[in-house]
Amino acid sequence: MLIVDTHVHIGRDHYEPVEMLLAQMELNGVAKTVLVQSTATLDNSYVLECIRRFPGRFSVVCRVDVDDPAAPDTLDSLRAAGAETLRIRNFHRSPGNDPLAVWRATANLGMSVSVGGPADGFASPKFDALVAELPNLTFILEHLCGMGIHAIGASEMPPESTYRQALKLAAYPNTVIKIHGMGEISDPPFPYRNTPPWVRMAYDAFGPDRMVWGSDWPRCTNREGYRNSLRYTIRQMESWCPGEDLGKIFGGTALNLWRFQ
Repeated sequence: MLIVDTHVHIGRDHYEPVEMLLAQMELNGVAKTVLVQSTATLDNSYVLECIRRFPGRFSVVCRVDVDDPAAPDTLDSLRAAGAETLRIRNFHRSPGNDPLAVWRATANLGMSVSVGGPADGFASPKFDALVAELPNLTFILEHLCGMGIHAIGASEMPPESTYRQALKLAAYPNTVIKIHGMGEISDPPFPYRNTPPWVRMAYDAFGPDRMVWGSDWPRCTNREGYRNSLRYTIRQMESWCPGEDLGKIFGGTALNLWRFQ
């Protein structure tokens, strides 16, 4: 199985440098990785440097200041530098006459969006309308549509009714859902207790062709660790997910979303 990790954070001064990531990839048999810019910075220079240094290994998810009227122009230059995806929150809107200006600019540049934010934001009629408004833009929905309690720092898990509403976004063919390690949605200690059926529900709604896995490294080191975020998640899914579909979720679908040039 060719494995692609679609959600990793690196940095010069925050998280870990790319050399540490490459070691994890080597140890765990991960062929390619999507570098997702941290919400702590708008400086995309390091992740863009890494795709130049290691061609074919990485793709970049960049960030811009959505509140800046010049954000669409900034995005244009980042696309020219090699970024393939914009990271944005489900509640972000642009200033001025068109609140969807940055979202439209992303679509016009042939980029996708990696969308984070709270679960109720994904379940809201406003976000549903946004997805419907931009059918040519691919929406990659992070952290099981915001259900990853340990990832988003919520005090309690959002209700299942909210998740079920968010899963209705699967009706739009331009949506993809991202799963992470089981430590994000389960109670410690490893191998975890009280694991809800969120991943199976995502599979039933979106199917393997619109579903990807991402480790959330290095944040997963405070949960089950890199290896278990991959291996244990696969083991949890093997009882109900066919091997061919696992191959798509853990690699094949990502190769259809990013070019890794």
